Amino acid sequence: MTFSKDDSAGYLANHMARLFERGLAARIRPLGLTTGTFPALLELWDHDGLTQKELVERLDIEQATMANTLSRMERDGLIRRERDLEDGRVQRIRLTERARALRAPAVAAATAENEDALSGLSAEEGAQFVGLMRKVIETRRQRS
Repeated sequence: MTFSKDDSAGYLANHMARLFERGLAARIRPLGLTTGTFPALLELWDHDGLTQKELVERLDIEQATMANTLSRMERDGLIRRERDLEDGRVQRIRLTERARALRAPAVAAATAENEDALSGLSAEEGAQFVGLMRKVIETRRQRS
């Protein structure tokens, strides 16, 4: 069997991810945000007060990567760390007012990027495509 990158799901998914990242970066850069911090912000906008461990699990990334991301977010005034009231060993990640104020424009930017990227598909094809991506992601999670 001959390998062809043009027929490789992994190659194509990676290429698509790079294109999405480039487009999203251009849209959120004026807000002072980066694609590296965006996934953590999405989780915290919905679940403020998560721990670093919870973010690592939800985002499926390495602990060291999350630690660096949170340090940058703290430096940029997006989060603050607070000791958990019930367990002082645990730190909760809390959004700042600045981060909360960026939610609407950042989500609008991501929505616009998604719409632009899927503009070559019908609404039905777009929904099927997203559904298939979810299915592949779930399969990969179960097998890793």
